[in-house]
Amino acid sequence: MADQQSPQSNPPRIAPRSGPFSSRLMWPAGAFLLGTLLVYNSIGTPADPKPLQSHRVAIATAAPGASRTVPALSRSVPKRLRIPEIAVDAPFTALSIGPSGQLNAPPGNNNNLVGWFQGGATPGERGASIVAGHVDTKTGPAVFMQLSSLKKGSKIDIARADGVVATFKVDAVETFSKAQFPNDQVYADTPDAQLRVITCGGAYNRAAKDYEANVVVFAHLDSTTRK
Repeated sequence: MADQQSPQSNPPRIAPRSGPFSSRLMWPAGAFLLGTLLVYNSIGTPADPKPLQSHRVAIATAAPGASRTVPALSRSVPKRLRIPEIAVDAPFTALSIGPSGQLNAPPGNNNNLVGWFQGGATPGERGASIVAGHVDTKTGPAVFMQLSSLKKGSKIDIARADGVVATFKVDAVETFSKAQFPNDQVYADTPDAQLRVITCGGAYNRAAKDYEANVVVFAHLDSTTRK
């Protein structure tokens, strides 16, 4: 799935995947608390069974390379995600935190479905809104198979329940080792409307039944239109 873990300076890689996917992500407990990210495989045991280590972080001033001109929107749930550049057109499902502190992933039986963390900012609202999706499932490539091919300046459209389409512009696409995932950089609160889109990346470790990295797209609200 879209597991989440850390940015590196090397360019992201596009690699088709057909193996098992991770189904849950560790999520911070509270608006300013970030935990050590643990990624679980849907058919195995925890890939990194470290205890949750929460800590307070400062509010981030901006995503990498971003400039701010568009006011944040009021809260409204997302309905559909479109990224024409990589042929993504998918509905949303709400994601929540499980009893053990992991963010549940979108169902693995639908290859064209994305999730958003309903306990955080909605896309376009002030803060860093989190969107996650599978790179593949047991049946083949999934919605974010080509996510790592996005570049700075790429556009992401999110249709919201209030009739507004929030268009985000990509600031950076990073691939992070799960062992060194930068929670502060990805999950810190922000003073404006930002977006994080996350999926699996890197090599697939068959022994661990998990991907070794995560692809994270950093984007900011660039414009809004009404349907």
